[in-house]
Amino acid sequence: MERETSPPPSAAAERRAARMQTPRLQREQTTFMTMLRMYCGDHHAGIATDAEGLCADCAALLAYSRKRLAACPFGPEKPTCTNCQIHCYGPRQREQTRIVMRHAGPRMLLRHPVLALAHVLDGQRPAPPKPRGKVG
Repeated sequence: MERETSPPPSAAAERRAARMQTPRLQREQTTFMTMLRMYCGDHHAGIATDAEGLCADCAALLAYSRKRLAACPFGPEKPTCTNCQIHCYGPRQREQTRIVMRHAGPRMLLRHPVLALAHVLDGQRPAPPKPRGKVG
């Protein structure tokens, strides 16, 4: 049997994948995943979870955040979303993220102090100017 081969990734897809390997974006992704796990564990206990310990709704929000983070035009210089001039999340996902962060933020200080401190310090950095043209 012949296996179907998928086409090679585009240059833009390769740039987005490489961008996600930078330490800053890796940490941002880890921080959000940690916050989402805390929220889901506290609010959706008993609901079937995936390999990352998330219910279907929280897993969908995580996938959405990863997609948006990979496409961020600021790349590794990305400010925290609160300080960003470009709002790339849809209204529903933005509100879901606010709810997750309101719940998990204070708990991060005790459970994951290093990630919490890094997130607070990232929030103190000024937002870079809006990038011109399409990136990523």
